[in-house]
Parts: sequence; structure tokens; C-alpha cells
Amino acid sequence: MEVIKKYFNEFTPEQEKQFTALGELYTHWNSQINLISRKDIDKLYPKHILHSLSIAAIADFADKTRILDIGTGGGFPGIPLAIFYPQVEFVLCDSINKKLNVVRAIKEELKLDNVEVVWKRTEEIKQRNSFDFTVSRAVAPLAKLWRWSSPLIRKGSNNELDNGLICLKGGDLNQEISESNTSPMMWDMQNIFDEPEVFEEKYVIYVKK
Repeated sequence: MEVIKKYFNEFTPEQEKQFTALGELYTHWNSQINLISRKDIDKLYPKHILHSLSIAAIADFADKTRILDIGTGGGFPGIPLAIFYPQVEFVLCDSINKKLNVVRAIKEELKLDNVEVVWKRTEEIKQRNSFDFTVSRAVAPLAKLWRWSSPLIRKGSNNELDNGLICLKGGDLNQEISESNTSPMMWDMQNIFDEPEVFEEKYVIYVKK
């Protein structure tokens, strides 16, 4: 939890309680279903929670913004972002229901009323032009993420960033970006958080609708 407070320090008591609870909740559920690499569970806060919150470092979402988390898995980046932005609406989508059962349990435990959990493949979501942003964490190549996202995102903006896709990626992305036929903005996470062992070659990618 301390690594989170190192970079974000204006939490309400309820938010601090929720973020603190994530450690015990994910340790418990990870012992029953493999949500996170066993060797990474001790690094849950920097590698998964802070990593998810890098989106909050580059995008200040207004109240009532509607966001779809594509391939949320065990709830990343959606759950940390939903705690950070209690007035923003999050739809957490995945095709693997046993992982979503954990997300549902965490949502209930933390009383995250701004979270909706949906068991579907992204391609099956028919709510066209109904989201301000899609977010994703290491789910698919950028070309596929954009193909899934574009029909679901409405044009315009109520935020500093125009509506679009924000995803977390790592490694050499030159070919992936070229193949996506997009012109994204890109932030190096090492310039956001001073945690070189965690965020080397990790990036936040934003594609405008």
C-alpha cells in the first residue's frame, strides 16, 4: 500500500481502506484460482495495482465518465481505477467466468457500486457508441484492441483527453503500432513512477476516437 501512497496521497478514508483490503483479497483468491503469477503476488501493489493506476496518472476522468475494461481477467486495471474514481462508471468484461466470479466477489466485498461485471467476449458487446473510453492491460495487439474498441466508443469528450482507447503495454511496440494503423500518444511509465525494476519498457498507450 505504501508504494501507492508514494504517488497518490489524496484518498478518502474509504478509498484507503479499499486499497488496503486488496492485498488480503487477492492473496486469498489467488490461492484458489490463478489470477496472478504465484511469484508476483508479493508484488501485487507495484506490479498490478500501481501499474493499473498509471492510467489515472495520465487521465483525470470526470464524474459519470463511462469506461469499458476489455479482458479484465482478475480485475485489472478496472478494480483499482474504480476505487480511484468512485464517480466513474466501469464495465469489467471478460470471457472467462471463473475469473469474473472473483471480480464479483471483490466488487461486493469493497461495495464498488460503480462497477458492472459482464461475462462476454468483447466482440459480443453490442452497446455501440456508449462508452467514453475503453481500457486494457496486456490483452491483445493494438490493432485488435482498436478494432474491438472503436465501434463502442462515442466521439467527443467530457475529459481533458478526447474519448478513446487507453491500454497498458510493454516491450518494443514499433511493429505493433505500425500494424494497427493508428497514431497513438505514448507515455513511458518510468517517467511516471520511479520504480525502474517494475516499469522498464512499460508504456501507457492512448488512441483517440
